[in-house]
Order: sequence, then C-alpha cells, then structure tokens
Amino acid sequence: MDNQTYNQIVSFIWGIADDCLRDVYVRGKYRDVILPMTVIRRLDAVLEDSKEAVLAMKKKLDEAGILNQTDALCAAAGEAFCNSSPFTLKDLKSRAKNQQLKADFIAYLDGFSPNVQEILEKFKFRNQIDTMIEADILGAVIEKFVSPTINLSPKPVYNDKGEVKLPGLDNHTMGVIFEELIRRFNEENNEEAGEHFTPRDVVELMADLIFIPIKDQITDGTYLLYDGAIGTGGMVTTGEKRILELAQENNKQVAVHLFGQEINPETYAITKADLLLKGDGEEVENIKYGSTLSNDALPTKEFDFMMSNPPYGKAWKTDAEKLGGKTGITDSRFVISFKDDPEFKMIPRVSDGQMLFLANNIAKMKHNTKLGSRIAEVHNGSSLFTGDAGGGESNLRRYIIESDYLEAIIALPENMFYNTGIATYIWIVTNRKEQRRKGKVQLIDATNLKAPLRKNLGNKNCELTEEIRNQIAEMLLNFEENEYSKIFDNEEFGYYKVTINRPQRDEEGKIITDKKGNPKADKNLTDTEQIPLKYEGGIKKFFEEEVFPYAPDAWIDHSKTQIGYEISFTKYFYKPVRLRTLEEIKADIIALEAETDGLLNETIGG
Repeated sequence: MDNQTYNQIVSFIWGIADDCLRDVYVRGKYRDVILPMTVIRRLDAVLEDSKEAVLAMKKKLDEAGILNQTDALCAAAGEAFCNSSPFTLKDLKSRAKNQQLKADFIAYLDGFSPNVQEILEKFKFRNQIDTMIEADILGAVIEKFVSPTINLSPKPVYNDKGEVKLPGLDNHTMGVIFEELIRRFNEENNEEAGEHFTPRDVVELMADLIFIPIKDQITDGTYLLYDGAIGTGGMVTTGEKRILELAQENNKQVAVHLFGQEINPETYAITKADLLLKGDGEEVENIKYGSTLSNDALPTKEFDFMMSNPPYGKAWKTDAEKLGGKTGITDSRFVISFKDDPEFKMIPRVSDGQMLFLANNIAKMKHNTKLGSRIAEVHNGSSLFTGDAGGGESNLRRYIIESDYLEAIIALPENMFYNTGIATYIWIVTNRKEQRRKGKVQLIDATNLKAPLRKNLGNKNCELTEEIRNQIAEMLLNFEENEYSKIFDNEEFGYYKVTINRPQRDEEGKIITDKKGNPKADKNLTDTEQIPLKYEGGIKKFFEEEVFPYAPDAWIDHSKTQIGYEISFTKYFYKPVRLRTLEEIKADIIALEAETDGLLNETIGG
C-alpha cells in the first residue's frame, strides 16, 4: 500500500471523530469509540462474503440441538473467528429508530465468537453504546465506517471492470494505522508518549539484523518468536514474514509460532484482532495480557528469536512493589548467580525499567539448540551508560558482555520514531556468536544513514530506505572496520571503580591512626577512579603511575572495588571539527576590515 492511500485512510477515520463525536465526547475520549469501531469494521469486512454460509450452518446446528457451535461456525466463515448474528454492519446503518438500532447492534456484537468478545471487553466498548444512542450518533458512526470510499479489509475491492479500486490492507499496515491514530489521540490529549511505536522501516531493519546473519542455518522445523512488549504486534508479524521468506529461499519447511505480552488493553486487543485476521486462531492464545515485568505470563518458555521496543524512561515502581520492593526482588530473570556473587542484581532505577525487558529476554534464551537464540531490541541512550559500577544497569551490561552475548549495537538517526526525537539504538544479543566474533563487539554508527520524509509523521522526519537497510546489514555481515563500523574486544567497555583514601591530619600535621596503627581515612579527601580493564598492569600499575606520584600517602580500599561497564558511541565515533588555519583567520579579518573601511568612506562621503 502506498503512502497516499495510507494517509487517506488515517485522515478518513480521524475525520469520523471530528464529524460524529465532537459535541458528544471530549477529544481525549474519541479513542474509546474510534479504535474499537475500526477493529469491528475490519473484522466485519472480512466476514461479509461468508455471512450466508455462517447463517446456514447456524440454522443446521440449531435444528440439531448442538450448543457448542463456535468451531463449526468459524469453519463456515473460513476464519479463526465468526459472527453468528443475522446482521453485518451495513445492515444496521438503515435503522430508523434508535432503540431498534441499539437492540440490533448489541445482538450484532453478541454474535461474535468468544475470541472477539475478549477484544471488545478490553476496549470496554459496550460502555459507549448508551452514550452514542442518547446522542443519536451511533447510526452516523456506523454509516461512516461502512463507506464505500475506504477499504479496511485485507482483500482488495474491484470495480466493474475487474480492476483494483481500493487495495487491501495487510496486517502490518493496519497496525501502523492504529499506531498513528493512537499517536494522534495522545497528542490531542497532551499525554506523555511513554510508548514509542516502532516505524516499519526500523522493524524491517531489526528483522534484517536478527535473521539474515543466520539465514543459512535455518533448517526444517518449528521456531518460536517472542515480544515481551508486543504493542500492536508489528515486530512479531514482520519477523515471521522474514523467517518464512528466508526459509523459502533455502527450500526449507518451517513453522513459526508467535508469542508476546502486552500491558495496554487497547493495543493488546488490536494485536489479538490482527492475529485473528491472519487466521491464527491458536496463535491468539499465545498473546498474554498483563505486565511482563511483574507478572510474566510465559515463565517457562524459551524462544529462538526475540524482538522488542520496550518503553523508555517509564517508571516501574508499581511492578517493583509487586515483585517485593526494589531491595527485595528475587525474580531469577533479574537476580542471578554470576561470577562470585550468588545474588548478582541487574535491577535498574525505578524511574526507567527498559533494561528489565532485555534481562527478561536473555532469561528466555535457548541454550540447548544449535542456533541458540537471537535478540534484537531498541533502547535509548541511557541503556549504554546509565548507572554506576555495581548498579543494576551496569551489572546487566557486564553480564551480557562478559557472557559474550553482545554481538553488536547500531546507533540509529534521531527523529526516527513517531513520538520521540531522541537517539535510539538497536542491541543485537545472541548466545551463539560465530567464531570470528567471539570476544568481540561491533558498534555501527548509522546516525547519518537516513533519507528525508516528504512529510513528517509526528516527530519522524526521516526513514531507512531498503538501500540504507541493506547497507547497515552488510556492515554487520562483513564484520569489518570502516567509517561507520568499529570492532572492539569485550574488555574495552569495562572498568574498575576504585576508592582511593587519603589520611586525616591532626592540627600538627601528623597522620591520625586507629588502634592497630593504620591511618584513618579523611572522608573529605576520599576519591574514586575509573581504571580500564585493559589498562596494562592493572590497578596496581595505575596507582603507581597515576596516583602515587601526586599523593604518596594515598591507598586503595580494595573492599570497595567494583567492576562496571559502559558504552560510549561519542568516544569511538567522535569526529573533531577541523579548526581554521591562522592564514584563513587572517584573510577573513583583512576582508572584514576592507569591507568596514568601504562602508565608512561611503557614509562620510555621502
């Protein structure tokens, strides 16, 4: 589908809110009607062609006294869902009396199969019926949604000549339309955009980076794909499509099962609706509702591939309390036995829980398969460096890097996302590094690899074209250094944080000691140093060369030494601005003086 058609559909649906809801709902509440009605119309459009077959089957089942009819009716519809009411939405637009419209509309909603009922429940859509009936707008809303000028079905609409009049909407495009509508609703309601929906070009790049490097290792079999912050499902459906394409290229027969969890009821409902429209009735049960952090609904599952864009800068205080309070958390996803620490904590500040989603994914990696697991996850810059040595964020970075799981991090251009202009990064994590990558991390600076959008979409003013995505994927595959790609040993990002003490001085300048004769530390003079893990000679040599010559009475408190990890793209990709030469500066000054003299003479002469 081209951008023009996409924009027409978004504008049309948005226009329904302005045309029908303006005097009845405050702008912040438009979504309570528009989002569920968009889902209902999409489901309705798919079922229109099979309506007679479903009603015929229902009549047979009723006559036979069969009560459990769902499976047979869905089979008659040819979908993973069905509607056994006598109506379609188009039938309801002609009701003259509101009470009849209300009764028929409720009967229509009640006719949906149980898997759709859960979707309607999460939208709390039935709560809106009385409001719309009392304001006499339900009929108008229905009439707008069944307009012949838009097509919300996956199937194209043809004209009398058999030509495509309106193209069909694939599931990802439908998801993007939902995301754009939600973005607009949030904007209108002045809501903080905690959920940064992932544009299709970024999702496509993530799919390239996670699947292309192992495409030749895909064999006949079943693969599990998971997103613990699934949103409207765009990542897993795009990932599934890519796996199937690569398998087909290699003549492999694969089955892909999708899993995920979502805390927002609206986006959860949208995801389930899209999976139903794909015909994945059983897959719908793999999408769970609730908080992945405090109520992991898939605690025993392990996955081959994981893709996520967790919310950035979003507090997780409520989750922390449910897990036992920040200091009492024992969840094995976030507190592990690592190195010499049986309770190695990877718990970040409660003000930002994004890194917990990465820890959650790592806990769900497969370790007993040839392919292992691959993870692609989007983060903002804070995941690279936030947190002191020994803190939760630094500990997670340490665990990932010292376990040799971090394959690469790709810096994306700013203004790539709809709801935020901040810098973002794709982390590629795997427990099956190829031999040449062992002990290494690749950083790719793609901040300047972008194409401008003709028209901004929220904050998004640029995109990653297919050519640019291929360029980035090639750099990952080639594993070579160039202007955009740097390769480092794992230890490059680690450091020791050491505490250096200086002794107290009494009034006469003598060092104060304890009962054992050891000097007492002066807290006002205590300092810390970050010593790179790769510093030749280690802590001892650093102290001898960098501290002792300037403070011969100093000593290290080894009991407080911590190991930390941080990653700085600025450090490795900084390009200093070339300073002008003295000759250039002199020439500019002479030119300015000449220009000034000319103006002065002109003024005096005048």
